Amino acid sequence: MNGVWAGIIWALAPTVLVGLVFWVVMSSVVRADRSERKAYAKVEAQERARRGLPGKS
Repeated sequence: MNGVWAGIIWALAPTVLVGLVFWVVMSSVVRADRSERKAYAKVEAQERARRGLPGKS
């Protein structure tokens, strides 16, 4: 019975590990995009204020 469980674990481990790596990479991409959009909005707001334009709605 031990050999069966070991086989099951060895069969599922690569899929689980690849899934975890994918999740970490995608969450990093989403977090980076979120911070980049926030920084861009801040710069855009500063430029609009400097030029005397109304704020973006």
